[in-house]
Amino acid sequence: MAVDNTKKMASASARQQMTASGTGALITSIFMTPLDVVKVRLQAQQRLQLNRRCFLYCNGLMDHICSCQPSPAHNQRQWYSRAMPAPITGTLDGLMKIWRYEGISSLWSGLPPTLLVAVPNTIIYFTAYEQIRQLLQHYSNGSSKNTSQQSWWVPGVAGGVARVWSVTLCSPVELVRTKLQASRMMYKELLVQMGRELKHEGPRSLWRGWVPTVLRDVPFSVMYWVGYEHLKRLGGQTEHPSVPFTIMAGSLAGGLAATVTLPLDVVKTHKQIAIGNGSSSGGFSLADSSTLEHLRSIHRQQGVRGLFAGLGPRLVKVMPACAIMISSYEYVKRQLR
Repeated sequence: MAVDNTKKMASASARQQMTASGTGALITSIFMTPLDVVKVRLQAQQRLQLNRRCFLYCNGLMDHICSCQPSPAHNQRQWYSRAMPAPITGTLDGLMKIWRYEGISSLWSGLPPTLLVAVPNTIIYFTAYEQIRQLLQHYSNGSSKNTSQQSWWVPGVAGGVARVWSVTLCSPVELVRTKLQASRMMYKELLVQMGRELKHEGPRSLWRGWVPTVLRDVPFSVMYWVGYEHLKRLGGQTEHPSVPFTIMAGSLAGGLAATVTLPLDVVKTHKQIAIGNGSSSGGFSLADSSTLEHLRSIHRQQGVRGLFAGLGPRLVKVMPACAIMISSYEYVKRQLR
């Protein structure tokens, strides 16, 4: 009977974590999407000067590739290419002008593909983190269940393993979504191309891009969870942290992790933008180079400053996204208990 009760409690706990993480992903998407819609529209205004076929759109939960090239199959201009009566000069100006000229719903353009992929990804990631952390904590502290006695390395290992797990499971879906966004293929054309790739390269072609994604996301995840759990212990709020505290701790932990892992994010952004471009610089292929080679190339051409390009915008995006996600997650989880 005791064993059955234990299994039932563990199952309920996992369901609570899945519900809380899914709710947090939804809330984060709703709050962050308008800010990135404005950022993308600002980028689109400069696409002729940038001379790019693709650019990156990220709304705090995941990355999107948007094509700058017109397509005969799409008569209506995409949301990121719509002309404005007057140019956008900043975030607040963009929010007001898009709302005024296109309607408030336009501020959430691009949200559906995010919800289709990011919400399941977030559910897998947060639930795996909690389950792995509890398991590691149990073995590191014996039978103790007191989170205040948690070893410092437990959140980092749990966060890293959980991120590898979520990236691995969602990588094929992410590949399909990226191909659709980058080249605007019809579904039939996409199936033919992927069938051809599977025939020549095998199943591992479905996980193309797995390495650079893991190299960026795993260090971020490790540092974020170590920092967040450490702040919880310092604040004496290990069990049921308050919403103001989780907003502060999530923001600080996310900002630190984002700063340290920015060079890896720069590389991943370059590789994503180079999709379908055959982009190269001085014989250096952006799409085919290894992460280390790419880091060395950036450092050689632009120095340390190049490796940390875009730190301000990244912090503006990551810190509130982390704060909203973790505070929503902790709050919903506490209410479900």
